Amino acid sequence: MLKHRGFPGRLPGTDYQFTLRRAGKSGATPLQARKRHADRRPADRRADEAFLEALLGYFGDAPFERGNLDAGRLNWLFGREVVPAEEPFDSASYEAKLRVDLAAVQRSYPHVLDRFDIIADPELAPDDEDRDEDGGSWA
Repeated sequence: MLKHRGFPGRLPGTDYQFTLRRAGKSGATPLQARKRHADRRPADRRADEAFLEALLGYFGDAPFERGNLDAGRLNWLFGREVVPAEEPFDSASYEAKLRVDLAAVQRSYPHVLDRFDIIADPELAPDDEDRDEDGGSWA
């Protein structure tokens, strides 16, 4: 099981766990999408938001290995904001590849994306100061 060093272990000041210390004796808990109800407690919603923010901060939208990420917390986002990044997908594997779906994050948690510099087109990155509006170079 890959341990994501530097990834937050839990939501600060709470018992909402984000990572595992060690692999389970019976293997990885299978990932399955959990239904989110509109009447979920605000603390649960904050934990989902903080976990999603940590995923984006640590991995961005690149594929990542599940590793020591907590299945219980992943299940609240799985199938919507966090999706499989490989076919076939083994939901009961610590080596399973996942990725964050930015379009789903925009629909569900738009304020989370406001905290990141997301570049839709890498060709038009803000640090390309030598390009004009048409994409041409300054000569």
